[in-house]
Amino acid sequence: MAKSDESKSKAKTNAMRMLDTKKIPYTTHTYECDEFIDAIQIADMLGLPYEKVYKTLVTQGSSKNYYVFVIPIAEELDMKKAARSVGEKSVAMLHVKEILAVTGYIRGGCTAIGMKKQYVTRIDNRAQQLEEIIVSGGKLGIQLELTPQNLAAAANAEFADIIFYP
Repeated sequence: MAKSDESKSKAKTNAMRMLDTKKIPYTTHTYECDEFIDAIQIADMLGLPYEKVYKTLVTQGSSKNYYVFVIPIAEELDMKKAARSVGEKSVAMLHVKEILAVTGYIRGGCTAIGMKKQYVTRIDNRAQQLEEIIVSGGKLGIQLELTPQNLAAAANAEFADIIFYP
C-alpha cells in the first residue's frame, strides 16, 4: 500500500535529519517494501511520473575515487559524460555488494543526501526544469520530494549533462 504524507515520517533517516538540520523542506512518500524493488516499480506504486523520480547511482573512477550521479529513473547514465563531468578518464558502476560500505545506505535506499562521506555528486541538468523531484529517502520504503536546487544544496551537488542519448 502506497501513501503520500505531508508530515515527516516518525522514523527519520540520516537524509531526513540532514534536511531538517539545513531547514530544507521536503515531503515524504512511503510504500511497503521488504526488499529491493527498482525505482520504476516504486513510481508505479506511488502513481508518480517517471520523469519526476530520480535514482542515485554510485561509481568509482579510474583514480579509485567514488562519485554519485542522480538521474531520471527511466534514463541511462552516459559513462563518458559522467567521467568528464567529474574530471576522470573513466567511471564504472560500484558493485552492489559495496554500496553499503561506501555510502552507508543499502541498494534501493541509497540517496545523495547524508552518505558516510561527501562524494562529488552530479545531478542530471534536466532536473533544473522541474519544480520538484523525488529521490530515495535513505531506506527502503521512503522517498523524498524536494526541489532540485534543494537536493543540490543538501548533497553539495552540481548539475551536469550525464544522460545517454541514443
